[in-house]
Amino acid sequence: MRNRHSDFLTQYLNQREAVSPQLLEAMKYAVLLGGKRVRPFLVYAVGSMLGATLKDLDAPAAAIECIHAYSLVHDDLPAMDNDTLRRGQPTCHIAFDEATAILAGDALQALAFELLCTHPYEQVNSAAQLRLVQELARSAGDLGMCGGQALDLAATGSQVGQTQLEQIHAYKTGALIRCAVTFGLTCAPDVSTETAQALRKWADIIGLAFQVQDDILDVVGDTQALGKSQGTDQQQGKSTYPGLMGLNQAQAYLQQLHEKALHALQGIPYNTQLLQQFTDYLITRDR
Repeated sequence: MRNRHSDFLTQYLNQREAVSPQLLEAMKYAVLLGGKRVRPFLVYAVGSMLGATLKDLDAPAAAIECIHAYSLVHDDLPAMDNDTLRRGQPTCHIAFDEATAILAGDALQALAFELLCTHPYEQVNSAAQLRLVQELARSAGDLGMCGGQALDLAATGSQVGQTQLEQIHAYKTGALIRCAVTFGLTCAPDVSTETAQALRKWADIIGLAFQVQDDILDVVGDTQALGKSQGTDQQQGKSTYPGLMGLNQAQAYLQQLHEKALHALQGIPYNTQLLQQFTDYLITRDR
């Protein structure tokens, strides 16, 4: 799935006529170099489990990674987190320049919607295609990821409670993870309401678990393994789960989320082995 996603996006960008070669190179740099590809994986894993074709999943998987990559480019800018390392490489504004990085992020956001609108789907009808566009717009904007980023910036330098912290990350991190699962659901034929609800519940849990593990790794991880600077959350005064609970309690909370996520998969009448393995990966990953 990872190779399929990378090949699709690489081919799409390589065939693109560049108005500004530097801008296109910055876009490629931001979206093609490294990364865990969690969100595209979820699109493919959920969609194929439910009977969607891989071709129909190609554009949604690429679109959501474009949104994620754009968010990282902007998140790394001096006006936000001012990071210099991402995915083991200099951040986009360091490798190019700040103005080019801003434009690359803007262009990747636009590209995501172009991909959803122009893809030659096999089983996805026009109504479902419109739902894909609507879901990504809501999940990426002020009601989703951007809203969460704004809450996160507002909380910087102050310690918030667990309820507020979970609200921040339900939007900042969780919205795109839930969107990826919803993409898989939308591209699949005849999915029951019960199955859709169970998968969205699982998505919400793993979205939170993903962030808890990120916070833990910022404390105990290694910069080389992480591909980004370790310890930046504490340096920037970010609200984190280890900061709120202590490291041991945050790790215990992560295990609780792990169990809840696996339990959410039990009632789904499909082969969820791949999703179970992915849940385990989220808890044990080192980057």
